[in-house]
Amino acid sequence: MTGHDSDKEKLRSLLNAVRSLQRAMTDVSSAALMYRIDNWVSYRQFAKKYTQLVRLVATETSLSPLLDEFDIDKMPGPDNLLPSEQKAIFETVVMELALLRGHLETNIGVVDDEVRALRDFLQYRLRSAMLKKPAQESEVQDVIEQLLIGRGLFKGQDYDREVGRVKISIKEAIPDFILQKLSLALEVKLTKTQQRVRDVIDEINADIASYSKKYAHLLFVVYDLGHIRDEMEFRRDLENTYSVAVLVVKH
Repeated sequence: MTGHDSDKEKLRSLLNAVRSLQRAMTDVSSAALMYRIDNWVSYRQFAKKYTQLVRLVATETSLSPLLDEFDIDKMPGPDNLLPSEQKAIFETVVMELALLRGHLETNIGVVDDEVRALRDFLQYRLRSAMLKKPAQESEVQDVIEQLLIGRGLFKGQDYDREVGRVKISIKEAIPDFILQKLSLALEVKLTKTQQRVRDVIDEINADIASYSKKYAHLLFVVYDLGHIRDEMEFRRDLENTYSVAVLVVKH
């Protein structure tokens, strides 16, 4: 393993620790909401763990100025704070953890890796998952949603369908899918005729202009029924920035 790979492994290990701490805090929040109780006494332990993690990250990367530490020695104990004050500190730790996670993901390229992994996954699985030739784009969308679920994604948490409106002037555009954690909009197109191929090119260009204002990554899945003759030529002019990917899947 090279030094660069070793550094990445250390950052990935720290990222896993951050994710674990986030899950633990989510469990506490969910329990408080479910049982309608103000039980935030663990705020100090979470703040301590976060501070330990941010100091470890500081030994591996240059920290973003947005990241703060907590002075645990000066932090009041639960007996000296009202539940609302405990909750305020708890929520601050949640926010700082999200910033720390984003910092780590940026440094190790996790988001880019996950977007590429999703693209590759759909490339290899979508065709075999289509049991019949689709007549409508919604049929392709349905199969993609089933594949996302099979990949372990949860609607409303990891992805959403036909939400995330983007307003341009007086018009609104709505992506077929959004994956908020990846800042990714996923749009599905179905090409059934040669004319539809030309229309899809225009639609994708319009979608790029709209969605790129809100999302860092755009993935267009074009399910082709045999009318795109030169896939490379079709994709070349559309993939004009690193943030736009066009996936052509032939039936």
